[in-house]
Amino acid sequence: MPPSSASRTERIYAVLSGDDAEDRSCTAIPDSACTNLPRNFLLNVANGACTKLAEQLASPSLVLPWLMATVGAPAGFAGFLMPLKQAGGLLPQMAVAGTIRGVAVRKWFWVGAGAAQAVLLALIVLLGLSLAGLGLSGSGAGLTVVVLFAAFATASGVGSVAFQDVTGKTVPKGLRGRMLSQRASIGGGLTLVAALLMTSLIGMDASADVGMTPVLALIAVAAVLWAAAALLFALIAEDPGATEGGRNIIREFAAGIGLWRKVPGFRRYIWARSALIVIEISTPFFALHGREAGGSGLGDLGLFVLGVGIANVVSSPVWGKLSDRSSRQVMRYACLFAAAAVIAALSIEALLEGQPAVFAYVAVFVLIGLAEAGVRTGRKTYLVDAAPANDRPLYVAFSNTLVGGLALPIGAIGLIGQTYGASAVLAAVLAATVLAYLLVTAMPEAEDMTA
Repeated sequence: MPPSSASRTERIYAVLSGDDAEDRSCTAIPDSACTNLPRNFLLNVANGACTKLAEQLASPSLVLPWLMATVGAPAGFAGFLMPLKQAGGLLPQMAVAGTIRGVAVRKWFWVGAGAAQAVLLALIVLLGLSLAGLGLSGSGAGLTVVVLFAAFATASGVGSVAFQDVTGKTVPKGLRGRMLSQRASIGGGLTLVAALLMTSLIGMDASADVGMTPVLALIAVAAVLWAAAALLFALIAEDPGATEGGRNIIREFAAGIGLWRKVPGFRRYIWARSALIVIEISTPFFALHGREAGGSGLGDLGLFVLGVGIANVVSSPVWGKLSDRSSRQVMRYACLFAAAAVIAALSIEALLEGQPAVFAYVAVFVLIGLAEAGVRTGRKTYLVDAAPANDRPLYVAFSNTLVGGLALPIGAIGLIGQTYGASAVLAAVLAATVLAYLLVTAMPEAEDMTA
């Protein structure tokens, strides 16, 4: 790399990470990785910026359900998307963890997963463009989108194991939380742009018929962003790691059961992580309640996404720094913000009953956005810091597989709304959040998890 380019990279890295090159400490990564740290850090942040924006442009809580409604798919199909995002992204990880461990350079698993996600989104766009020629009914089109999205979530799960392992090999402890926060912060800024774009394309009129073209354009851009993210991750300099101890899925699961039995701190983490999943899948529940509070238009949902974006921009740097000190405390604070979001939503309903509450409700999405960002940053930093380097893929995959198995049943919490209304769903979210807070409180700090 030319000196001027290297110097510029160092300067940008110093601004984003707060790391001083003269006093750099590269704990738990090779010396060569320390040399490549600024470049790897920036590539990882750029990769995250692409994926965070792509996730909003093809959001399973907003854009894909709108597409399915446009093609006449039954509403029940859209209800599967968020639970599928969690289950599909977590359940397959046990099957690939052993394989990943047997490969010295693991970044290519994420690269392949990112490329697959780009292709799958492109297929959804092609489905929308070719709908008339394919002769699919609304149910057929909706089922096809669900299947393609399930494959998309599965690819995400493969990439997740590789991502956390590559992060552990290329970014030292003490900087991982800041790196994750910068990914989320820049992605959150781009989310603001995405929300304004969605609002301008869809419009504030709930009855406006803008057709399928705008949403297909959003998904197409998301596909391009996933391809760009794959390219950026491929450029990360990763040293070959240990390949001993690779296992098939049966032996891998047995090894995970062994960790569950022998490491109480890991067991407590899994219980807490299982409860925290309610916070991560709760956005559609707040959207449902927000519609009942007067936000019936898709443009209103764009404002709600704007609230989440504001939360990411404001909170991510703070969550990152706090996670590097105590990721456990970040998860506790996230539970408090989630509880505050529920209380605020129910208060708005009570105080402004019968009156439009869209703009007041944006504050609710800021709060739940703060909570979601805290959960994501905290849990990722916690496990990367806590797990021994050689067994990190096993810790990540086993915990995610167990949690993924609970995603669909937990996602069924939304069915409460069909009988008792959206307020009852939020009450269930509040109860789960209180449980999560208690379970996180019972966890050890990351450095003590395996003690």
